Amino acid sequence: MNKLYFLLVFSVFFAVVDIHGVEGGAIITGTVFCDQCKDGHVSIFDYPLSDTNVAMVCTGSNGQTVVGQETTNMMGSYTISFGGSPDLSSCFVQITPKNGPDPNNRCGASIGPPKSLRLMFSMFDMKMYSVDPLISQPAQPLSYCSTSSPSSSPPNTTPISLPPPTTSIPPPITPVTPSVPPKAPTTPGFKLPPMFHMPSSPFTQNSACSNEYWMKPEYKCYWKLVNPEMPVALVFGPLAAQKYGNDLTLWSGLKGKGDPYKTLLRETVTALLNSYNSFHFPYNAIQVLHNFNTAMTGSTRSVLLTALRFKRANSGYGRVPCKFQACK
Repeated sequence: MNKLYFLLVFSVFFAVVDIHGVEGGAIITGTVFCDQCKDGHVSIFDYPLSDTNVAMVCTGSNGQTVVGQETTNMMGSYTISFGGSPDLSSCFVQITPKNGPDPNNRCGASIGPPKSLRLMFSMFDMKMYSVDPLISQPAQPLSYCSTSSPSSSPPNTTPISLPPPTTSIPPPITPVTPSVPPKAPTTPGFKLPPMFHMPSSPFTQNSACSNEYWMKPEYKCYWKLVNPEMPVALVFGPLAAQKYGNDLTLWSGLKGKGDPYKTLLRETVTALLNSYNSFHFPYNAIQVLHNFNTAMTGSTRSVLLTALRFKRANSGYGRVPCKFQACK
């Protein structure tokens, strides 16, 4: 996962350089996840949160000042950029709750701690920073999570109350870590967010389905975290965009054949859908993305081998059937 994350960040960096030219500046990137198990870290049960507000706060002699705000995209990612050569050594990033209750967010009962910036590299008078995943948590942990995990305890840190944004960055001083304990609102029962509906079957069963199954109309209700019309470039990142373009959809990707890269995309899309559909599938979503992007940076032989591995997993290795039932 670290190699994939670095590859994506590196691609974003050079895309910015290519578009805007070589000039001073800073880019901060990160992702927000719903910590469904409430264990304080990202696991296979967690999913990226879209439309979530994040703010970068810097500390100085005048206190703490908001110097940048952004909203996460469909994949839960955000990018904050600055011109010039700002000193961000005393800054951190945190989730900022929206004003009033958000009926579309079932993962906002409590918010994880702020995260500091980590310099990835500096080049052409530009600096690239990454931020460890920020997390938001539901009122109750997912029932599939291990009962041994420390899921009953809310995060120890809550975001500070933010002052109105300013355009200037204060002189750096020793960072102040917010330490006010959160007060999670009481929510009757646990509800999954609209974008994440776990099927009663076969998520807890051992199931693997080929691309032919995923293309049948009677099984379209099993498309959960992604939909057939979603662009491949949006789901798989810059390398996929460069190879397949910005308009190719996941549905079209399932039809690919006759070319190593089309075959790889077909089996990768199928593997990603299977990873969302069955907890016992050999690859989770993060592993699917990592293996795909690793293959895309290698030789044609690497592409074919990765496609073959995914195809074998998608066929259940000849032992695991597809446990779809016709949608009602």
